[in-house]
Amino acid sequence: MEEQREQWYYRMSVLVIALLCVGPLALPLLWFNPRFRLATKILASAAVLVATYCSIILMRQSINNITTYYRQIQESFAVPMPR
Repeated sequence: MEEQREQWYYRMSVLVIALLCVGPLALPLLWFNPRFRLATKILASAAVLVATYCSIILMRQSINNITTYYRQIQESFAVPMPR
């Protein structure tokens, strides 16, 4: 008898790596996977979307903090123009 092999895109390791690398862009891998029940797919999707939202908020705050820091450095080293 020939043993059916699992498709590479249905493997758990591929799903985890894809979710860690590209976040919500990997959700179709989760939704097309027949191994997971509907409730699992919904919960995992919600968790990924919440994590993505939190990451975006943290990134925006980090960029604002870095911008403020560099402005302060620029102002402290500014050379006054002679009159």
